[in-house]
Amino acid sequence: MSDFYKYFKENMEALGLLPPPDSLFGTQQLAIGTISTILRCIDQFGTQVTVMEVIGAATRLEQMTVLGAMGAAGYTGALIGSLAVATGRTLSGGTSLADVLYEASKWKLNRPWVTTVLHRHPGIYDPSVPGRKYYRTYRFMR
Repeated sequence: MSDFYKYFKENMEALGLLPPPDSLFGTQQLAIGTISTILRCIDQFGTQVTVMEVIGAATRLEQMTVLGAMGAAGYTGALIGSLAVATGRTLSGGTSLADVLYEASKWKLNRPWVTTVLHRHPGIYDPSVPGRKYYRTYRFMR
C-alpha cells in the first residue's frame, strides 16, 4: 500500500466513511481520474445525484455500490479533501483549506459547490475538528 493511499484511506475512515477501493484511489493519479469521473456525472445530473446513480452512469465505479444512496456531491467533497490531505501529508505533513482548494484547482476538480462543502465541513480535511467521524451521518452526505 502506498503512503498516498494510506493517508487517503485514513482520512476517509476518520470521516466515518467506508474506505475507498484501492483500485480506484490507490495513487494520486487514480484518485484524480476517479474523482473526475464522478464530477462529470454531477455536472451532468446535478448536485442532488446519489453515488448509486453516478455508478449507473459510470460503469468504472461499480466497486462503490455499497455507498448507494449517499449524496455524490458530499462524498466527492470528502474525496477531494482526502486527495489534498494525502498529497499534503505525502509531501509536507499537513493540509489547509488553501491546500485543498489548490489541489482541486490544479487537477480541474473545482466546482462552485465544492468550496461551499469544504467551508461548511472543515473536518473533511482538518483532523482537529471535533465530531468529524460523524460526517457520514450529516446532511451534506445525502
